[in-house]
Amino acid sequence: MSTNVRANTGDIKTAIKHALDLLGSGEPRLAGEQAEEILRHYPNEVNSQFVVAAAMRAQGQTTEALSCLERLIQRAPDFALAQQELGFTFADKGHLMAAIKALQCAVAIEPKLPASWKLMGELFTVDGDGTSATEAFNRYMVAISEDSDSALEPELIQATKLFRAGKIGRAEQLCRDFLKQNPANVNAIRLLAEIGIRVGVLDDAEKLLERCLELAPNFGLARLNFAHVLSKREKLEEALAQVDQLLAAEPENPALLTMQASILVKMGDFERVLPRYAYLLSHYPPRAGIALVYGHALKTVGQQDKAIAAYRQAISLQPGFGDAYWSLANLKTFRFDANDIEAMSAQIDKSTCTREDYFHLCFALGKALEDRRQYGESFHYYQLGNNLKRKLEGYNAEKAEEGAQRMRGICSHEFLSASAGKGHPAPDPIFIVGLPRSGSTLLEQILASHSQVDGTKELIYIPAIVRRLGGKVTKSTASRYPDMLAEINASRLWELGQEYMDRSRIQRADAPFFVDKMPNNFMHIGLIHLILPNAKIIDARRHPMAACFSGYTQLFARGQSFTYGLSNIGRYYRNYVDMMDHWDLVLPGKVLRIHYEQVVSDIETQVRRMLDHCGLEFEQACLQFHQTQRAVRTASSEQVRQPIYTAALEHWRNYETHLDKLKTALGPVLDRYPIASP
Repeated sequence: MSTNVRANTGDIKTAIKHALDLLGSGEPRLAGEQAEEILRHYPNEVNSQFVVAAAMRAQGQTTEALSCLERLIQRAPDFALAQQELGFTFADKGHLMAAIKALQCAVAIEPKLPASWKLMGELFTVDGDGTSATEAFNRYMVAISEDSDSALEPELIQATKLFRAGKIGRAEQLCRDFLKQNPANVNAIRLLAEIGIRVGVLDDAEKLLERCLELAPNFGLARLNFAHVLSKREKLEEALAQVDQLLAAEPENPALLTMQASILVKMGDFERVLPRYAYLLSHYPPRAGIALVYGHALKTVGQQDKAIAAYRQAISLQPGFGDAYWSLANLKTFRFDANDIEAMSAQIDKSTCTREDYFHLCFALGKALEDRRQYGESFHYYQLGNNLKRKLEGYNAEKAEEGAQRMRGICSHEFLSASAGKGHPAPDPIFIVGLPRSGSTLLEQILASHSQVDGTKELIYIPAIVRRLGGKVTKSTASRYPDMLAEINASRLWELGQEYMDRSRIQRADAPFFVDKMPNNFMHIGLIHLILPNAKIIDARRHPMAACFSGYTQLFARGQSFTYGLSNIGRYYRNYVDMMDHWDLVLPGKVLRIHYEQVVSDIETQVRRMLDHCGLEFEQACLQFHQTQRAVRTASSEQVRQPIYTAALEHWRNYETHLDKLKTALGPVLDRYPIASP
């Protein structure tokens, strides 16, 4: 029952407080009635108008709440809680950017609004803006900390502010000092974990967050961080369990649904992930970023027409979305029409075009014009995109060559022979190495068509082991790998092999063998031999001009920073050849070399060579590889669903007049090709 409102200031304040208390105690209907009673006597009383709107939202009347809040904010634009409530209401209705804008207004008026910062972080997560999400969550922690009564809390506040300002070392030290005096402070533990995430020390971050949740199981932000770390470490089942626990409390939280879907993609569980993305697009106002990743998932399972529709939807939602245009180009079998080219050209010339949209549009235009045989103009756009990406990536060819030299110095024939057979004995893995765009996806598809072999993807587990062995925390930190290989004993080699087998299990089905096609593993064949001595290794080799130029025209989602520049990619190919020469010398017979051109000209002979190398019986299905139904997660996904074709063999010659830098960088390896196994 509402409190009677009399015409004096004290009674009004009491009535308003009563309404707010009812709202805070989960009685929105009674709170609304109380506020309506106040408004009968005082129609312009803003706190009561706020309570009415908040009560409406709490009861699911979001349209009515929105109308009330917009009228209220017109009269009282500096009412921070009203702006926050507007953000909550827009979020409930699925209007993501409008919600973010309202929340930004709220914290601009009153920075100490933890709920605004928290929701803003979740919404930025849905939008795919990880940087802004992290900033919002950190501001949330500052707001929480500033409300604490702890005597040492100012130190934690300062540590958080230093972290936000990018002063990582000082923030870490201050946080550690704080934790010495407050070892059970979960906010400090979470902050130290986030510092670990920033600098790439994910194993420490995982342990810290695990401890944090032991102390505070209901600490939702820590659990979200924990799921993120587990996902980054490819502990996908554990990550999914954390997100599912969060979703149990908030089943319609779009940030959590988005994160759940991204983990399912990593797991290769497309049966579950496709409905998740369809749900997000149909039950919330569609977002360009969600439509994009939905398109990627559809492409992976071979639903090309639906993938194209999803990418088109992303463009309609965000006309300058370069990544969506590039995703269409990256289907390889898709062709842009004149309207598409005109639209891309218009977007690339706009002053509002971001750097990320710019280089995506450059690569997409390069492909569109290439398909029209306008090779000069096509190269112009490929070059523009590569020039920008090269600056952003900061690849260092000298450093890469120095690392290869160190590897050759450590992994001598004598060293590898002394450790032979000490690793994990599993024969399951088949590694395909080489340069990207050299036919590795085709070889994987052929092998995955065999009844005894599972195809997976470019698994990150060998690079992850390398990073951990190297103890490399930042880009400027010197890695101890490969020198420290000499220090590893037999039991440790076995443990590392077991770790690889355990972590790759989630990517496999039930076949006794599986393919790991991470191309960059060519550098780590010595490590693979030490920890998995019975693994098979295949080198997917392609003509240097063809492989390098194909890489130059490809925009990779991540990694492969050496491809953005003709000189860089040429030097990388030479380094790769030198490295493979070394493995042929110190591990004779370990690596089978398969030349792409020979697969195209005589597929059966090359298939039989691969199967013999892997100890597998010949199966006719390997020759009908394009009929195999499986998820393919690389740029060649559509091409390997077609029979062998020869169109790509001499593709680079259309651009030969532009490729002098590449020829110079390749040097003598041009004359050596093809290089057979010894």
